[in-house]
Amino acid sequence: MASTSFVDLSRLQFATTAAFHMTFPALSVGLAIFLVICYACYCKTDNPIYLQMFRFWRRIFAVGFALGIVAGIVLTFELGLNWGGYSRAVGPVLGPIICLEALTAFFLEAGFIGILLYGEGRVSRKVTMVASCLVALGALLSTTWILAANSWMQTPAGYKEVNGQFQPTSWYHVIFNPAFDWRFPHQVLAVLISAAWFIAAIGAYYLLKDRAAQFARKTMSMGLLAASLLLPVQLYVGDSTASYVTAVYQPAKVTAAEGNFANGSTGWNVIVIPNQSKQRDDFKLSIPHAGSVFVFHNFSGTTPVPGLKLFPKAMQPPVWPTFYGFKVMIFAAWGMFSVAFIGLVMRLRRRLFTERWFLRLVLWTMPVGVFATIAGWVVSESGRQPWLVYGKLLVTNSPSSLSSGELLATLIGFWVVYLVLFGAWVRHVVHEVRKGPEELPPNSVDTPLASRPSPPQAMQVLVPVGSE
Repeated sequence: MASTSFVDLSRLQFATTAAFHMTFPALSVGLAIFLVICYACYCKTDNPIYLQMFRFWRRIFAVGFALGIVAGIVLTFELGLNWGGYSRAVGPVLGPIICLEALTAFFLEAGFIGILLYGEGRVSRKVTMVASCLVALGALLSTTWILAANSWMQTPAGYKEVNGQFQPTSWYHVIFNPAFDWRFPHQVLAVLISAAWFIAAIGAYYLLKDRAAQFARKTMSMGLLAASLLLPVQLYVGDSTASYVTAVYQPAKVTAAEGNFANGSTGWNVIVIPNQSKQRDDFKLSIPHAGSVFVFHNFSGTTPVPGLKLFPKAMQPPVWPTFYGFKVMIFAAWGMFSVAFIGLVMRLRRRLFTERWFLRLVLWTMPVGVFATIAGWVVSESGRQPWLVYGKLLVTNSPSSLSSGELLATLIGFWVVYLVLFGAWVRHVVHEVRKGPEELPPNSVDTPLASRPSPPQAMQVLVPVGSE
């Protein structure tokens, strides 16, 4: 069994890589689908505004997509290098799933991303449309396989143990394990909402700056519409995930997310200062009877919320990250839902694009969807502790035989590299937003280069009459 400091360093390194990686799929999956919608609308209507949107958001999508893939590859290497015991134990189950992600998702994206980024205008509309759809499908398939693998770790099924290894007996039950049925739609909705909110916020920025008015209105309108439709569904799916999966299979996670050590409380804790070593909360701010409503849907407010003392101390999840990860996720979702509802009222009153305080509110909340997505993963992974495969494989039995010095050196290296890469990505997004969408002629038609007029004729077409 590895030392506590060594395990903590291994966990921190993996958490750093995972948080950096998750920032990009939280946006790129939804942006890939948004590109499909924009180009489909352009093909259907010939309205150049949709082509303008497609080209602008393609520039934002490209770099985030590339960084997400790079960080994901690093995660795969870390599983083998830092978590040798885990890799040996789960390899027969999770190895084929990760391989399927590479074969069905990564290769699909790699095969068509070039056409999506550089083919438009050089190939036909149909080819560009197909390439856009296949890149988006690849992003969704990647999400599917990763969620299948992680959900199996939450609720393992369809396996047998042979000499310390988990070997599959039913791939159907391995993939469609109890957690997957709810966690997959929960995660897909999360990344779609994150992207929709990001898109709406950029539209709000242009409206505040009085730039690209038609582009800004259409962008903000589509982003807020998607968020308004998806957020109520997400609130239901998230609640059902907690009720039908987490509370049944991982009750300790639910109690840690509520922040109670003692039994009998019916309140819903908003702020706690947990003292896990003494099994108590040093400070607690609660809404009376709300815990009974939120956790058990008992509107009488009389059902008590269980405490962590029901579980052995060594089997309790860490309260700090589980509780506050859950609160960030919940408050972010409620906040976005409230702003989306206000936006619906503004639209009905025909003031959606003119109320500057509302535009600023949407802009300031731009990263909230990403924060909520990352916080959800913090809850999922922290609340599963001390298990890597829940109820079967402890974290302390899973690391490789490395030195703490090696781990610390690589951890610092990851922090430096990731900060530089994240800063470069933010700078790229800011640069593209300041640059703005390209100007398109009113009657822009997307035709292959081979069928376009020669350069002098093309210039003549684009020069307005009387501008000589």
